[in-house]
Amino acid sequence: MKDVVCLVHHGTIEQLDDMGAFLRNVRRGREAPAELVSEMRHRYEVIGGSPLGAIANRLAAKLEHALGIPVRAAGRLWHPYPHEALAELDYDRVVVIPLAQHSAHVYADATRRDLGADVSVVAAADWGQNPALLDAFARRVRDKARDDAALVLTAHSLPLHVDDGYERAVRTSAAAIASRVGDVFSDVHIAFQSQGAGADAGQWLGPSLASVLDLIKGKHHVVVAPIGFLADHVEILYDIDIEARALAQARGLELSRTESLNDADDFVAVLEGIARGLIGQP
Repeated sequence: MKDVVCLVHHGTIEQLDDMGAFLRNVRRGREAPAELVSEMRHRYEVIGGSPLGAIANRLAAKLEHALGIPVRAAGRLWHPYPHEALAELDYDRVVVIPLAQHSAHVYADATRRDLGADVSVVAAADWGQNPALLDAFARRVRDKARDDAALVLTAHSLPLHVDDGYERAVRTSAAAIASRVGDVFSDVHIAFQSQGAGADAGQWLGPSLASVLDLIKGKHHVVVAPIGFLADHVEILYDIDIEARALAQARGLELSRTESLNDADDFVAVLEGIARGLIGQP
């Protein structure tokens, strides 16, 4: 059987003029208000554009080298979609690894719809509790350890009406990482960041990062570890590095952030293990 691996990430744009169409996809076909499009364009401009697509492509190349079979990266909500990323390949089966460890089932379902019912697909289930992944996050938290710091573990917020086990999965992962770094961080919090922007954002899963910063007392430093994210994107480079840092400074806190996994070798090894398990390779 000829297998190919497809790494499916959230998706991002390269041209700012595509922002409106991209946000329409994110919002499930609803047009984004002009002020939201403008704000998101601003955020992308400030960070110099999202590196997510380039990171995913580098990750795919490294994983292809490790596995010895074709690996491609695709977006769930923007080009290249899975069928586009795999178009030039000859294969019998697609092995899907969603690059959203706590929402893998959502990405897998979207990939199946995109590829069509005639394509054989095997996909990784939610893998946020993968021990090697948790170890990789814990190593990066330890790199930022200091005596006068509190630790905030973050993941992307979702609307409150979404009740598919996401919050429980995030909190389980956070607890496992906290247990791995408990000897260097005694003050640990969980926050859900990047709540929806705009007047129609509604109610979102919390506590927010801003509200958690208010809880930190007797510390001069806060380390933010975005354990719900695997790669740098606007939620990291703007929402934490710019917006949250300013919020922390206003509260008398110095903020630092753990490095993202991106295409680091230890993360490639995590994905290699997942892929080999799905393919049936030792």
